[in-house]
Order: sequence, then structure tokens, then C-alpha cells
Amino acid sequence: MSKASASSGADAVFMAAALSLATRNLGDTWPNPAVGCIIVKDNVVVGRGWTQSGGRPHAETEALRRAGTAAKGATAYVTLEPCSHFGQTPPCADALIAAGIARVVVAAGDPDPRVSGQGIAKLKAAGIEVVQGLERDAAEWLNAGFLMRVTQNRPLFMLKTAASLDGRIALSNGDSKWITGPEARQAVQALRARFDAILIGSGTALADNPQLTCRIPGYMGRPKVRIVLDRRLRLPLTSNLVKTAKDIPTWVVTSDVSPKAEALAAEGIEIITARPGEIGRVLAERGLTRVLVEGGGQVAASFLRDEMIDVLAWFRSSSVIGGDGLPAVTSLDASYMAAVPAFRRLLTLVFGSDTLDMLVR
Repeated sequence: MSKASASSGADAVFMAAALSLATRNLGDTWPNPAVGCIIVKDNVVVGRGWTQSGGRPHAETEALRRAGTAAKGATAYVTLEPCSHFGQTPPCADALIAAGIARVVVAAGDPDPRVSGQGIAKLKAAGIEVVQGLERDAAEWLNAGFLMRVTQNRPLFMLKTAASLDGRIALSNGDSKWITGPEARQAVQALRARFDAILIGSGTALADNPQLTCRIPGYMGRPKVRIVLDRRLRLPLTSNLVKTAKDIPTWVVTSDVSPKAEALAAEGIEIITARPGEIGRVLAERGLTRVLVEGGGQVAASFLRDEMIDVLAWFRSSSVIGGDGLPAVTSLDASYMAAVPAFRRLLTLVFGSDTLDMLVR
């Protein structure tokens, strides 16, 4: 085996490890991306880091701190281009240079105008060897929400639904406890952990009186932002969401400016006024990168009609409810098949007697 091919093989192994580290706080780093960094010297890992809760410290800073003086002459594997601008923390590119890193392997570029190639340029200007593009697709998929916020001014939206075999989410009387079993419901909690926010409509808020929290034993991340689309401000002041709004970020998106808005705001609710079609922009402007849509059939249909669903997590039980049940997706008003939203299946998982299909647009 040649030296070049051996190095390439080692690079792939270490970059895969860096990508694994990056996923540790996915859903808890917004408005920053979730980045992983591994520092290797003489084929031995001397430092590891990943973006911490709230987006700081950055992965490179954490890895360099752990590597200490061993970073000099080492190779750094980073899943996203090191930042080159001063924000609340100094540039990571400068930190890598100051530590004496000799080589940097970068998976994906950062399209943020404050970075966008400047981090790479800084490293090269300092005489550091830079390798770009290793595992780019995996790194871009991992931070698809961050990249979309920067380039498309909207977060990534995943629609999660739990339905019967015939696509119903509740009986005609609204009873939905429980369509899926405990294993699938626990998987939903794990899914929530990977997102910045959970979004529902006012109908779901009224019918279920949910808490929209991430109920995983030992979960230490920030509470998920809870978003309610409530055009007519129907959310009761006595609801679980309102009663806990002073402790958990809770946003209500509405077009209503009645005194009810002031009453909700007094309880800790952030009132966001927005017109239909603006939801992506207003959430991106507030820093969100990944939003899990858990609304009912009307919210699901609205997002699908507007081509706003990027990923679909479809939990399917083994039961049949029948045509009088409430549909997972209401009317899409499609008049020909080419207008129907289409997705590509990524994988299928089994949880007890339930299945989960993960699909991308």
C-alpha cells in the first residue's frame, strides 16, 4: 500500500469519527451548526471536540483544549470549515494556527458570508496543508438545516406523524391514545432531541394539551422551542404550554393583535405576527435551523402544499381505524399526479409492532 493511499484511508476513518462527534449535540447548537473535530498526531487521537450546547464553545476550541501542546504538528479533522470572524468567540482558524496544527482536513465549506472560504484561506496563508471535501455529502446532510438557514433563509422542516395503516391519526371523536406502542413513542422523544424546535397547530394544542418536551432520561440539552401556529389565538391561558412558558421558550405565530395576545405575552409567550408563507423566514431570522412539525392533518397539508417539508418521519401502526378517522394529511387540492408531493425512502425501522419510514423530498 502506498503512503498516499494509507493516508487517505486513515483520513476517512478519522473524518467518520469527527462526523459522529458532530451529531452529539445536534438539535442543541442553534443558531450555530453542529460540528465535530478530532486532532490526530502520529496516528493517535490527542484531542476531540464537538459544538457545545447553545453553539459555544466551538468544536475546534474544545479539541485544542484537550490536545494541549500535543496539537503542535498534528492533523485536525473538522466537519465544517473553521470560522474566520470574531463573534462571541475568536476565530477557530486563528486558534488552529496558534496551536501549531500542520494539516487540516475539512469535510464541507461554510456558506456563511463571514466565513465562506475565508477560513480555508487563512489556514493556507499560514502554511497549513488543507484537504477539502472528504465526506462532504455526509457533513452537508448533517448540517442541512444550518446550510438552508444561511442560503435559503429558512430552517429544515421534518414532518413527523404517527398514523394507522390506513393513514389516520385519531378516531372520529379525536381519541388518539395510543395509535403507536411505547417503543415508537420513545423513538419520537429521541427524534425531538435532534431538533431545535417542535411546531404544532392550534387544533393539536386544543385537542391534546401537549407539553412538547423532550422526555428522555438524562437529557441535558436546552428545552426545545415550542411553536404554535394560532391565527385566531385560540390557545387557552390554562394550557400546559402557557403555564410553562416562563420556563420553556414558547412562540405563538399569529395574525391576531387582540388583547388576548397581551395576555399570552404576560404569561411568557413570545407573540410573532406573520402572514401565511412567512413562517420559514421568521423562524430562520430567530436562529432556528431544524424544526420538527408535529401538527395535525391541516398543518401537515399546509406545509406539504407549500413544499416546505424536507424530511418525512412516518410512524405506522398495525391497526386500521377506517374512513371516519381523522386523516394524517387533509386535502392537498392536487388535480394531477405530478402535483402530488413525492419523497424518496431513506430507511425503514421497526419498533415493536410499529414501523418508521424516513423519507426525503
